[in-house]
Amino acid sequence: MNTADFWNDIKVIIANGFDAEGLQKLDYYAELFVRRKFVYKRFSPKEQYGCAKGGSTNVIATLLAGAKSQADPNVEGDVRSFKGQCQLGAQQEAIIEQWSRKVGCWTDDVEAVLTKIFGPPIAKGGEAKVYDNGAELVKSIGLDYFILPELALDRIALHNTFFPETSLTVLGFGRDSDGNFRVVAQQSFIEGNHINEDEIAEHLHRMGFELKNPHNWTYATPEIYLSDMHDENVIRSASGVIFVIDCDIRINTPELRQGGIRKLTNEIEFLDVR
Repeated sequence: MNTADFWNDIKVIIANGFDAEGLQKLDYYAELFVRRKFVYKRFSPKEQYGCAKGGSTNVIATLLAGAKSQADPNVEGDVRSFKGQCQLGAQQEAIIEQWSRKVGCWTDDVEAVLTKIFGPPIAKGGEAKVYDNGAELVKSIGLDYFILPELALDRIALHNTFFPETSLTVLGFGRDSDGNFRVVAQQSFIEGNHINEDEIAEHLHRMGFELKNPHNWTYATPEIYLSDMHDENVIRSASGVIFVIDCDIRINTPELRQGGIRKLTNEIEFLDVR
């Protein structure tokens, strides 16, 4: 099976309304993805593992978003424009919502439901609301920084790759009371103290990241863009281990103007599936 055949198969599953056969096939593809029996060349091998670490819900949603992506030659119009990105994002949202409703991982009015279960959020950021679930945190994450669900799902794969100690597992999807798309994810609770920006810079330098813009806490390598790395998003545990609990992390493409060399692609390569 080549790239065109694979994405055509995914689009047939979507067109058929995620019937039983289609859902079974999606589960099969997710299993192959996790076992790396096919390579999704959007990601490096480590990043594909990071995506898999986000759970099968994350993997399947990533593939569904990939079926309608800016790398899809059948997507019409200028997807590089803001209007084009919004239209493409709405299409990806609709596909993920249809599947999520079918398999039971969709929530209407996410914040109301999470508040009923866990109580009011214990923290609010620019895009996320955080709920206390004991040893775990449950996060309702919006698309404010991304527009495209595909990029928000990239973020989860990349976070899990570079900061596995605070990995995110996708529980499902939904919308808030304003109709905005949300990703619902779970993350381990880490107790510790926040560290200052110089310590953050030193930690990221050891990881190979270069400071690009201190005013918005942006770092990068030629492969990865990393931002929002301020002192509220990084903590040190009692044992001295540094944990990144939240960040804006992306595949570093030239369009981000931070020395990126990556190209977004939806190319697939199947390996031995025996």
